[in-house]
Amino acid sequence: MRSQPPPQSGRAGEGLSFFIPLEHHYPLTLLQFNELVGRAVRSTFGNKNLWLVAEVGSITESRGHCYIDLVQKASAGDSQLLARARAIIWRDKWLLLRTLFERATQKPLSPGMQVLVEATPTLSALYGYSISITDIDPAYTLGDLARRRQEILRTLQAEGVLHLNKQLPLPRLLQRIAVISAPNAAGYQDFCRQLQDNPHHLAFQTQLFPATMQGDRVEPTVIAALDAIAEQRQQWDAVVIIRGGGAAIDLSGFDTLSLAEHVANFPLPVITGIGHERDDTIIDLVAHTRVKTPTAAAEILITHQKHELDTLNSYLISLTSYLLPHISNRQRLKLNQLIQTAQHAAQLKINAQQTQLNQLNQRARWATAQWLNKQKSLLALAENTLRNADPQHLLRLGYSITRLRGHAITSPTQLQPGDQLTTTLANGTIHSTVNTPS
Repeated sequence: MRSQPPPQSGRAGEGLSFFIPLEHHYPLTLLQFNELVGRAVRSTFGNKNLWLVAEVGSITESRGHCYIDLVQKASAGDSQLLARARAIIWRDKWLLLRTLFERATQKPLSPGMQVLVEATPTLSALYGYSISITDIDPAYTLGDLARRRQEILRTLQAEGVLHLNKQLPLPRLLQRIAVISAPNAAGYQDFCRQLQDNPHHLAFQTQLFPATMQGDRVEPTVIAALDAIAEQRQQWDAVVIIRGGGAAIDLSGFDTLSLAEHVANFPLPVITGIGHERDDTIIDLVAHTRVKTPTAAAEILITHQKHELDTLNSYLISLTSYLLPHISNRQRLKLNQLIQTAQHAAQLKINAQQTQLNQLNQRARWATAQWLNKQKSLLALAENTLRNADPQHLLRLGYSITRLRGHAITSPTQLQPGDQLTTTLANGTIHSTVNTPS
């Protein structure tokens, strides 16, 4: 792969010409026409490879080959197409080019990317016009990605929302957390475990709003989750967007203007822990707080709540230290009684909840035992049915089975005079010959 493509000047094939042989008879067949055009392409370009700039419209892989729809639009962000061509990177080239491209850009070759490719045109009489790509310059795509990123940041700055979410204060009681993550992600499990097992025994309420955390479904699913949270925002103190681990090349879905605008304008503080250390995504830059991992996001919440708890305890100590010298013995006695009453009420509440929990536990065990007994009864019934249907059991009851050439006989119409029959009994067999079926 070249680090710098050679400069191109003039028109492709300038100075070359192609003439249709006069010996052809007209009208031409489609095959003849395509062959002539193909010869014209080969005559003009030969084996030359040219460097061209285009946008990836779509990309698919099949049998190791990469098929790309290259497009050129009227302007950035415009849907009007000026040109389109089918392109292919053959298997022997694709594996190397894909590896080098992803290593350099930390992103997979994806629709919407601007690319600089080395290519040659081909025209097959059967498959038509296409472009064969032999090289990709990742430096060009990196420059375009950086340009797009800066355009998004400039747009957010012009809209006045770049730092909007950062200006929201974190609630002092930060307990009700809406979580956006993939349901089965290890990072989500780590986040929940970190909150539940915190050493300070702080209580948190979390609810998962599922979304896709990689690929082209990131933007629509995360936006849908944010919209669902916004509809019930009074129930939540903050939003956490987490994604544990994964390759950096899967993060392109977090670098979009629409998703950044949703995060920047969100009415609750947004904390991101998308699980990467090298680069920030666009939503990291607009979120209230950015951390590296899901467990770090949990630690932010724990630290915040522990700080508030320590602050309240210090207020209580200060208040007690201030009041005690200024109150009479009677007031002090009354205060102690109030404290004891509050402690007693709290203990009664805890005991009641523990009793209710024990009752629920007993009910669950009873219901489980009942269900297991029912399943055992059904299993015993099925086993008994199978046992009664066993041919050996039927034979022991006095029944017999008569076979002709190994097949059971169920009607006399199956028999002919002279047929040799075998009758199986519980304790032996009987061989017989049919005289007259009846």
